[in-house]
Amino acid sequence: MKKFLATVLALTMLVGLCSFAAAEDDVLVIYSARNERLNNIVIPAFEAATGIKVEMITGSSGEVLQRVKSEVETGNVTVDIHWAADETMLAANRDLFEVYVSTENDALYPQFQNDGTNVFNNAYAEPNVMIVNTDILKELGIEVNGYADLLQPELKGKIISADPANSSSAFQCLIGMLYGMGNGDPMSKEAWDFIDEFLKIKGDVAANSSSQVYNGVANGEYAVGLSYEDPCVELQAQGDKPVKVVYAVEGTVYPGESVQIIKGAPHMEAAKKFVDFVLSEESQTAVAAALNLRPLRQGIPVNAKMIPDSEIKQFDTYSTKFVAEHKAEIVKMYLDHVEMNME
Repeated sequence: MKKFLATVLALTMLVGLCSFAAAEDDVLVIYSARNERLNNIVIPAFEAATGIKVEMITGSSGEVLQRVKSEVETGNVTVDIHWAADETMLAANRDLFEVYVSTENDALYPQFQNDGTNVFNNAYAEPNVMIVNTDILKELGIEVNGYADLLQPELKGKIISADPANSSSAFQCLIGMLYGMGNGDPMSKEAWDFIDEFLKIKGDVAANSSSQVYNGVANGEYAVGLSYEDPCVELQAQGDKPVKVVYAVEGTVYPGESVQIIKGAPHMEAAKKFVDFVLSEESQTAVAAALNLRPLRQGIPVNAKMIPDSEIKQFDTYSTKFVAEHKAEIVKMYLDHVEMNME
């Protein structure tokens, strides 16, 4: 009898443990700095498709990254997914994340596929753009179609951008100018000579936030803003402001906005399923239809407010890996040039 009871107790404990494990597999914790509209499209659809319950913790890119660092460094990891920024902004912290190659990897554009060693799985692109106030440009009697046009003397004091040292969108705009005016080499003398001339035209005008850039242009405070695609396309589509989105004739940077699995994630299998879902045809199609983001899965069209990828010149020499590895150096060089031009 005692043996029978012991067997029953053991089986009961095993069933309980299995039930607990199953419950654990049905949970996913995400730290996100992504656009709320993006979260609202992807998360409910993921939950419906997988039956996994998502717990979302949101904040700025810096805030969520700091929380991840704290958890990984202390060995008390409670979160599974870090959904913020891109490789160029996170390369110095790659040790916080797990290498994972999605089952959807081969469906991505070749330049955005994971090579089998990367912790970053690219999902969408947010190209750098210029937003211009068409009324002001008309009054000035000039056009802005590329980076070279930013050196027109009529634009002195009428260009706004955020600080590349503190803003990811401003940093990507800087990279676009360096590649575009450096004949594909962002470290060339030609590239940085252009930055010197640009800084003279721009002056000390600097935005405290990304929104100040495109809103400042839309409200007629500035003629040109260096920004990112999503909000600028939205302002143009609304049609009540004299604005136009410009993709530089010299070329545009396509940074891949990625999703990362946190090292030691407690719900690893659920985390992998989330990465796969973000890159799936279902998710990429839904996001592209509703938002001004460019899917990196091949064959998914952008929405009607946006121009097709085929109409935008991309740099043949652009390397996310190179920019990520040299980010600190590029930012320092930029700050040195700003200081030199203030003297």
